[in-house]
Amino acid sequence: MIYKAHPGRSYPLGASLSATGVNFAIYSKRASYLELLLFDSEDSPLPSHTYMLTAANRTANYWHIFLEGLKANQVYAWRAYGDIEAENKQLFDHDKVLLDPYSRAIVGWKNYCRKAAATAGDNCEVSLRSVVLDHGNYDWHGDKIPDVDADKRVIYELHVAGFTKNANSGIEEKKRGTFAGLIEKLPYLKELGVTTIELMPVQAFDPADAPVNGKKLENYWGYSPIGFFAPHPHFSLAKNPQAMLDEFRDMVRACHKSGLEVILDVVFNHTAENDERGPTLSFKGLDSLTYYIFDEDSKDYRDFTGCGNTLRTEHPVVGRLLLDALRYWVEEMHVDGFRFDLASILSRDVFGVPLARPPLIWNIESDPILASSLLIAEAWDPAGLYQVGWFVGQGSRFAEWNGPFRDDIRRFVKGDNNTIISLVKRLSGSTDIYGTRVGKPRQCINFITCHDGFTLNDLVSYNQKHNLENGENNRDGRDDNYSWNCGFEGSTADAQVEELRERQIRNFLSLLFLASGTPMLSMGDEIRRSTRGNNNAYCQNNESNWFDWSLLSKHRDLYNFTRDLIKLTRYFHLFRQDAAHRLHMQNPHKSWESTATVLTCHGIKLNEPDFSPNSHSIAIELKNTALQEHAYAVFNSYWRPLDFQLPLIKEPDAFHKILDTNLSFVASVDRLKDLKPLQEKTLTVPERSIVVLMSTAGLLAERGKGEGKATLPSASQNITWTGLKRLRLPEFE
Repeated sequence: MIYKAHPGRSYPLGASLSATGVNFAIYSKRASYLELLLFDSEDSPLPSHTYMLTAANRTANYWHIFLEGLKANQVYAWRAYGDIEAENKQLFDHDKVLLDPYSRAIVGWKNYCRKAAATAGDNCEVSLRSVVLDHGNYDWHGDKIPDVDADKRVIYELHVAGFTKNANSGIEEKKRGTFAGLIEKLPYLKELGVTTIELMPVQAFDPADAPVNGKKLENYWGYSPIGFFAPHPHFSLAKNPQAMLDEFRDMVRACHKSGLEVILDVVFNHTAENDERGPTLSFKGLDSLTYYIFDEDSKDYRDFTGCGNTLRTEHPVVGRLLLDALRYWVEEMHVDGFRFDLASILSRDVFGVPLARPPLIWNIESDPILASSLLIAEAWDPAGLYQVGWFVGQGSRFAEWNGPFRDDIRRFVKGDNNTIISLVKRLSGSTDIYGTRVGKPRQCINFITCHDGFTLNDLVSYNQKHNLENGENNRDGRDDNYSWNCGFEGSTADAQVEELRERQIRNFLSLLFLASGTPMLSMGDEIRRSTRGNNNAYCQNNESNWFDWSLLSKHRDLYNFTRDLIKLTRYFHLFRQDAAHRLHMQNPHKSWESTATVLTCHGIKLNEPDFSPNSHSIAIELKNTALQEHAYAVFNSYWRPLDFQLPLIKEPDAFHKILDTNLSFVASVDRLKDLKPLQEKTLTVPERSIVVLMSTAGLLAERGKGEGKATLPSASQNITWTGLKRLRLPEFE
C-alpha cells in the first residue's frame, strides 16, 4: 500500500498516531536529508517503502512527514545523509538504519547484529527498528499513587529478570524474568515490609554491549540504553509491541494496588553507542555533535562514564529528550519516581565542566508533571566528580544515594579504626552532609549494598573481588570494598565462621534500619544472595546472578529477622527518618524542651563516649518526652564483650530489650507488652553485636493510624546533643 505523504509538522517528536494517519518528527541539525523507512514486519530484511525528507519537510532543525492512512503497529526506522567529516567526528553514515530517539517500542532483536552496526556496510537486514504505538489506549482501572508515609519508606532495589528468572522461583516458565512474573512475587515484598521497589534499568538497552572473549556474556544489568521511552522487550512475556507496553503498565498497576511505589533507575549519562569504534544505532547517526560531548582539540568522544561516550545533557535538545522521557513514564506509565545513574554527569557542560546551575537538573526539579515524583541522584561519576550533598543542596526535590553511609558503616562493622565519629554522624541522618532542615533525612538514601559491588553475603565472605568470569582478568570492579571474610575466603561449612557471618549481616541490617534516613535494601540480601565474590556482575545473566529462591528456606531466620526489624524500626518514632533531623551543639547540662529529642552519646561509662581512633563501640541514648519514647542502643564492633552502664530511668518505667543481633532477636511489635524489664544496672554486649533497649512508656505509647505524619509537634523534630565533652565541636558542624 502506498500512503499519501504530506509535509507534516515538527511536533510532537517521534511517531504520533491520529485518526487519519501518523506524523513523524525527528531532530537533526546537520543532516542534508533523511529517509523514513517502513517495514512490513520487524523481521523484514528490507523496507517496503522509503520516503525522502527534503527541504519541504524541514522546519528549523526538525524533519517531519505525515503519512495519511498509516496505522498503529507500523515498523519504521530512519537513515540520515550528510557530509562525512571524519576530522570533526560528524559521522553521517547512510548505510546505517537508525532508531527514532522517541521510539515507544523497539523490535528486530531476533536478527540484530551489533557488530554490523559498528562496521562499514549496510546493516538493514540485521538492524533494530521502531514501532508506531497507540500508547494512550489503556484502562488503568482508577489507578492511584500509593499513600506511602515518607518517614516509613523502605526501598528495595531489584532486577526485573533476575528476581524471577530462576527455575526455583515457583513461577511458570514463560513468565520467569518478566514484568508479569514480578507481579506474582509482590506478596513476598509486601510481607518483607518494602514500600517502594526500585527497578534496575527497564528502558530498552543493548544486551550485546558486553565483553566478547569466548564466554557467554551479555549486558545483564541494562546500563547501556538505546531508547529512553521503550520498555526493554526481553522483560516482557508478551511479544506484540503494544502488549509489551501494557504488560509494564499491568505491573505498575499491580504494584500500586498492593500499596507499592515503583521507581525506575534511568541511565541518562551515556548510551550503548560507545565511542567512535562503537555501533551507530540512533543518536550518533542523527547528529552526534548535538547528543555527545567531544574533546575540543582531539574531537574524540569525552568519556566521563567509563562507557565510551557522555551524553551532552546541557544541550536543550538532549535535555528536552530526557525531560520528555521522564514525563512519559510518569504520565503514560504511572511510575512514581526515578533514580538517576551517575547523576553528576547531568551537571557537566559541553566541555565536561560542572555547572553551578545545570539546566537539566533545574528543569527536572521544577517540572510540574514531575512534582510528585521521587527523584534520587547517584551523586558521583567515574571521572572523579563526587557531589554527595550537592543535589540535596540545590533544591527541595532531589534525594541522594548516601555513599559515605555505605563506606562508614562497612568500616565500623569490619572493625577498622577511626570509625566512631563517622558512625554517629551516619546514624543521625548525615547532617554533616545534608544539613539540618526539616525533611532532609528523607532525602538521605542509606544503603549498605546495591547492584554495584558485593552483595551483603559476599561483604562478609570475601576479602577480595573474584571477577575472573567477566573476562577482564579481574581488573574490573572496585578494589576498596571494606569487606571482611570472617576468617575464610568464600563459602564454607565451618560453623563458627558461618555464625559470625550471620551476626555481621544482622549488624549491617540493624544499622541500616536504625539510622535516620530512607533505607534501601538490595535484592536478596535478606536471604544471603551471593554472586560468588563477583563485585561487578553486570555481564552475568545466569543463576549466579539471579535471585535463588531456595535460599528463602535455607535462611528463613534471617528473612524473619529482616522483616521484623523493618516493622520494629518503622513502628518507633525515634528510629524513623525525621526523628533526628536537627543537630544542635549545646551545653550538655543545659535544660532541654520537653518536645525535643535528646541524643546523648555514652561509652562504657555514662556520659563518657570514647571517640579515640582505637575505639570500636558507642552507646547512643535517644529520649523524647512528647513521644514517650526513651531508647538506649549499644553498637559494639570490638572483638570482646563490653559492659555498659545503663542510664537512670524512673520507676515504674524500665528498659526492655527490643533488639539483640548476637541472639538474632527482634521484638515483635504485636507483643511488646510481654517483654520483661531489665533489672540490671549494666548491660553486657557481646563482641561484634548490637543491642537496643526501649522504655516501658515507649512500648505502651498509643500510636494511631497515620500518627507518623501530622500529629507530631513540630518541635519534636529538634535534636539536642549531650555527652560530647571529649569531642571538638567542628567535628560535628
